[in-house]
Amino acid sequence: MVTRMHDTPHTPDTPNAAFGWLGFTLGAAALILTMVTFWAGPFAPQQSAGVSLGELAAEIAKSTARSVAGQAQPEPVAPERNIDDYLKIGVSLLAGLAIVAGVASFVRHEHKRAAFSGITLGGLAVGFQLFTWTIMLIAGVIAIASLIYALRDTFQDILGGLFDA
Repeated sequence: MVTRMHDTPHTPDTPNAAFGWLGFTLGAAALILTMVTFWAGPFAPQQSAGVSLGELAAEIAKSTARSVAGQAQPEPVAPERNIDDYLKIGVSLLAGLAIVAGVASFVRHEHKRAAFSGITLGGLAVGFQLFTWTIMLIAGVIAIASLIYALRDTFQDILGGLFDA
C-alpha cells in the first residue's frame, strides 16, 4: 500500500530548541569554567597563607589598640580586581544566562530535556561556586579563630587585662 503525504495525520509543529541548546551550551561552559578555576586556579599571584594570617593578626592588634585609645579607624580601601575576580564574574554571568535561556525554552514549549539541561547546568555552576565558597569560609573562620586564640596573650598585653574576670 502506498501512502501519500496528505494521507498522514498532521502533527503540530514544535519549535526548534534554540533557547534550550543555548542554555545547555552556556551552562556547560559555566560549569567547565567553574571547575577549571577551582582546580587550576587561582591565576593571580597570591600571598602565602602565613603572610596573610600574619598581616591579619597585625591589623587586628592595631585596630584593637586604636579602639582602646579612642582613635578613628582608617577609611576602607576598595580592593583591586584581578583575573580570578573576572573569571568568577564570567562564570556567574554564563550560569545566569543559561538559566534564563532554559526558562525561555521552557516558556516557548521547546523540548523539555533541552530546557531543563540549561537550567540544571547553570544551577550546578552556581551551586558549585556557593558550595566551595562556603567550605572556604568555614575553613577561614577556623583559621582566624585559631590565630586569635594563639595570640590571646598579645591581646591581653594590649588591652591590659580588660577582659579578665
